[in-house]
Amino acid sequence: MKLRFANQTSHSVAVALWATPHEHVKRMGAALPTGKRPQQAGRVHVLILILLAFFAHPIGAVTLQEILQTALEKNPAIQEAKAGLEQAAGQRLVFRSVIWPRAELLVPAGVQAGHRGAGESGVKGFGIGRGLLDQTLFSMAVPPSLRRGDIEVLIAQQQLNVAVVEQLHAARLAFYAALYNRSLESIRDEQHQKLEDNVATQKNRFEAGLADRSAFASATVQADELVPQIEAAQRAFREAQLDLALAMGIDPARSSLPQPEGELQFIPTRIDVDAETAAALQRRADLKLAHLFVRAANEDQRIVAADYYPAIAGSVHGEYVPVTGIHRQESTSRTQDFIGSEIKEKAAYTWRVVDNGKVGGAVLRARAAREENELTCRKLESNVSRELSRIANDIETIAAREKSLASASASAEDSAHTVRENVATGLASLLEYRVTQTGFLKTKSGLLDAVYQHNVALAELDRATGRYFQYSYEPIGSRSKAVDSLNR
Repeated sequence: MKLRFANQTSHSVAVALWATPHEHVKRMGAALPTGKRPQQAGRVHVLILILLAFFAHPIGAVTLQEILQTALEKNPAIQEAKAGLEQAAGQRLVFRSVIWPRAELLVPAGVQAGHRGAGESGVKGFGIGRGLLDQTLFSMAVPPSLRRGDIEVLIAQQQLNVAVVEQLHAARLAFYAALYNRSLESIRDEQHQKLEDNVATQKNRFEAGLADRSAFASATVQADELVPQIEAAQRAFREAQLDLALAMGIDPARSSLPQPEGELQFIPTRIDVDAETAAALQRRADLKLAHLFVRAANEDQRIVAADYYPAIAGSVHGEYVPVTGIHRQESTSRTQDFIGSEIKEKAAYTWRVVDNGKVGGAVLRARAAREENELTCRKLESNVSRELSRIANDIETIAAREKSLASASASAEDSAHTVRENVATGLASLLEYRVTQTGFLKTKSGLLDAVYQHNVALAELDRATGRYFQYSYEPIGSRSKAVDSLNR
């Protein structure tokens, strides 16, 4: 089984990830004790660092492409779906077994003793070779059974496709969530630093007698209000890292959490709903799986209904007897005993005439399952257009929101900068400073949220149109496999 990535061009690809290195691991030399310290404490610190380096397996900054590749190779749900392919291949052999002959070889042996009239008595040892060969010559269940076996493999393929789409989509959303919360934490931390500078300014003004204590207390309260928000962004970032680790098949207890690389960017996108709907109906894995379930239920119904028709089977039965005079089981005369080796051929013809509703009831159950699958398939197909229309409307709404927030953010930043300078000189009140800083933080956070929602909408568009990975499985011949992917 070979898995590979392939480039796929699409006008909906609107994710630009710019490399911005983030160093989260300090050098070992920086952690070593400096100055004059006891030599024993230095040895302890060095030993701890060596143990940490031995047991921990740090993961550097990872891009979205690397995350998707790792998830494709190590995600537990994808691995389980791949194992299902082998199970489907075995089930296919079970369905195809109806066309193959059945052979049996028996070698009964033992001792026969007792009195049986006409002076016949004594103990006799015996050994008999028996062979049986049965072959189905005609059965209405054979063609649907062969098709059902092939469909079983196709179902496993599409189940793997569905698992790949779900897991890679979850990994992509976790990647975007990590970038968003890290940027949000950075924005709030930067704003908190500005508020701390204002606290220091008001403290100096209070100590110089240029401001009263209430101004200093108000600045302190305003700075402290951001601390819970920063901590919430940190927790959300760690949760997104944990989701990334689970999607990539990484054990958080043995390895450090992945550090996403890049920043969220906004690139306007136009969507042709009609064209995307037509393409989605052709390539979405869940729709293909639904169609396969309909086909499987149809073949199951035909297999059950085959009992309405006659069946013909051929049989060859042979017995090899090395000695004579051995009684058959339950024989009552010598004419029924073994007199030598023999071969019998026969053909059996069976036709169920009265089934008391057994076959009819099974056919009705199979038909109900097929109709239920058909209804589910039609419902999924009808939802495609509505889902794509909703996503297109969301993208347009988010684009308009991003445009207005971008202009508002620039104005809010200029206003906040002007008021901050005036507050430092006492020309503006703390109320004005509080209002402008709060507005600037809200506008900038809203702009980041719009960019994040835009990227999430694009990910939903790729999922809804079936642009994620596709798996190809060939049970006959070379059994080559291939995976096509979005190259982000």
